Amino acid sequence: MTASISPLPTLGLLRRDAPKTVAGFRRFRSVIESDGALPARVKLLFAACAATTKGYEEMARRELSAARDAGLTAEQAGAAVAILSSVRGEGAALRFHGIYASVFGDAAGPHADEQTVDVAPGDAEANFLHYFGTMPPSLGKLLDLVPLAADAYYLMREGTLSGTALGVVNAELLLVTVLAADYSSWASVHMNGARKAGASEQAVAEAVICAVPTSGLSAWVVGATSMDA
Repeated sequence: MTASISPLPTLGLLRRDAPKTVAGFRRFRSVIESDGALPARVKLLFAACAATTKGYEEMARRELSAARDAGLTAEQAGAAVAILSSVRGEGAALRFHGIYASVFGDAAGPHADEQTVDVAPGDAEANFLHYFGTMPPSLGKLLDLVPLAADAYYLMREGTLSGTALGVVNAELLLVTVLAADYSSWASVHMNGARKAGASEQAVAEAVICAVPTSGLSAWVVGATSMDA
């Protein structure tokens, strides 16, 4: 096994008392740090985002720096700010933005004026039906009770999945990693979204594995179970 960017396998305690754990961890890391169904640079970004949502800022910075060194562009990394704002809210997005700024420097601070975005009547409902096939009860309730919030949900979902520098497949798979890191069965929704956009089963599996460094073997168990949902 080649050297990993993670310091965990270098711990003398683990090397002495748990050599199999070290060997297994190195193998998981090798999946993330080498090109496979997904490029290493993208998988390292996924791992950085999972670490961010779990509060492991040093780890997130290390993963994102490695992604940059592997060829990830500032625009691709910056797309994660929008994605995290949708899947894990303002705190996670701002935390990642701070890490992003420390890794990519001036690229993190462009000035831009806010754009006006209109939503026509029926746009949100049509979008939900197109994506999910049927109306999820949670979104049906939002449409019925707080239509303005339904428009907001539609806009943030579209801002997450469409038009970012990561592309639809990688945006969906980043959501898979973050949800698997939180042991959420909702990862299945974005696995299906990734498949519809062209992702292979191996790519979905690699996205789940990107959650293992932050959330352990349980991330794979929950994620693999979601693959069959």
